[in-house]
Amino acid sequence: MNSSIRQEGIGMTSLRTRERLVQRLIDQGIQQIAVLEAIRTTPRHLFIEEALAHRAYEDVSLPIGFDQTISQPYIVARMTEIVLSALTKAKKEDKAHVLELGTGCGYQTTILAQLVKRVYSIERISPLLQKTKERLSQLAINNIQLKCADGRYGWPQHAPFDAIITTAAAAEIPKALIEQLAEGGVIVIPVGDSRKQELQICRKLNGEMEVESVEPVVFVPLLEGVER
Repeated sequence: MNSSIRQEGIGMTSLRTRERLVQRLIDQGIQQIAVLEAIRTTPRHLFIEEALAHRAYEDVSLPIGFDQTISQPYIVARMTEIVLSALTKAKKEDKAHVLELGTGCGYQTTILAQLVKRVYSIERISPLLQKTKERLSQLAINNIQLKCADGRYGWPQHAPFDAIITTAAAAEIPKALIEQLAEGGVIVIPVGDSRKQELQICRKLNGEMEVESVEPVVFVPLLEGVER
């Protein structure tokens, strides 16, 4: 785990604005102290364009280029809390290997990296991934492994994963992800199309998948192929 990320901002990116965001997340039902602390200490303004930095600690999604967005902090916190709760219940949080589909700007990746042993993250848009690699290098995060690939196929070389988190909506849960999930593991994934999506929790118990719907969400679609 990497818990040394502290990049203070000024004005609208200051610690005070982060505290307001954290309080808003608490008011919305986020309870895990570790998740709230990761949100508090992660400099979200460094993950977006400078022109939008003054909005970094609003509870909204923001564009990051390539028709992609950085997710709303509440959704990041909610998905992370689901993963961490499952890992804690299984007593795996300190040794967990987590797969993320859709690295994007790396914000969700960075939050996860502070809470689990290792994060494997896949992004299909090569130029976006390159920018993210540079950003994570500057932040000195050393427990994240990235690759450019079609995330629908997972990362079999590093399977099984204790948890899988997907930051793009799939029409259905990709079979490869189910196969690469460890027994007792959890997949957190938005499922649906452009008209209707819901966040689902999928648990593997005795080789069978148990699916629970959480709440309506809006994500970019999980696309096939790689964009160079």
